[in-house]
Amino acid sequence: QVQLVESGGGLVQAGGSLRLSCAASGRTFSRYAMGWFRQAPGKERMSVAAISRSGGSTYYADYVKGRFTISRDNTKNTVYLQMNSLKPEDTAVYYCAASSGSYYPVTTGSVDYWGQGTQVTVSS
Repeated sequence: QVQLVESGGGLVQAGGSLRLSCAASGRTFSRYAMGWFRQAPGKERMSVAAISRSGGSTYYADYVKGRFTISRDNTKNTVYLQMNSLKPEDTAVYYCAASSGSYYPVTTGSVDYWGQGTQVTVSS
């Protein structure tokens, strides 16, 4: 069982930056690939970024490449999402996710555990 607790969401102006953090419980954090998803009203929950168990491989959705960076610190049981050059269309609820059965989670079906979600709002 993995418990995921997110922090760092909030309100920011377009062009600004936020860093999301996801703290995970347990002694087996490094056995889980981690990811960030987001869901805007009326839309499906979609992958934003993902990272392999060791942190050696990353995935990014096309619409965040060059702006967002995912990282993890397995000694702190924490995964991060650094978001720069934010746009109004980035507004969504952001969810931290853990997967034991995929190289990194980029589909909701691969996710074993979800965080509670945190709101990110980008104003124009």
